Amino acid sequence: MRAMEVRLIDGEINEVISRRDAEALARERGLDLVVMSFDSSPLVVRLVDFGKFKFENDKKAREAKKKQHVVEVKEIKMSVRIDDHDYETKKAHAIKFLEAGNKVKCTIRLKGRETQHANLAFDLGRKFVVDLQDFGSPEGDIRMEGRTITINIGPAKKK
Repeated sequence: MRAMEVRLIDGEINEVISRRDAEALARERGLDLVVMSFDSSPLVVRLVDFGKFKFENDKKAREAKKKQHVVEVKEIKMSVRIDDHDYETKKAHAIKFLEAGNKVKCTIRLKGRETQHANLAFDLGRKFVVDLQDFGSPEGDIRMEGRTITINIGPAKKK
């Protein structure tokens, strides 16, 4: 810190003093001189126990991290020739994922001559989206990339 004068904030004290006086006051009280704002002129500093200050900030960050929910993308893979019971099982898994607040990526893989009947895969994808419309909504259109058809479904907004 090269400033000759600083604005010292300590409890009710809010005054502009020389840097040397501020450092002497910090040494006298056994505290650290911490710069709170570099943008202002003169610099704004506080007398704090830096170890305690850092611990409190880390504690606040940990608490904030506990409260946030990380959205994961769960993938459901299907084939055009999926059986009804298997389809219902995949749909139940997708509903469970969406209710937990995660996104679902449905992948329909076309093998061999199935690529000539891609319309069946698109129909299956549309059926999947319609069955899940109460739990989530599609993010974008159903798209085909090579031999794979993908559908991204996000969770429904909670009311």
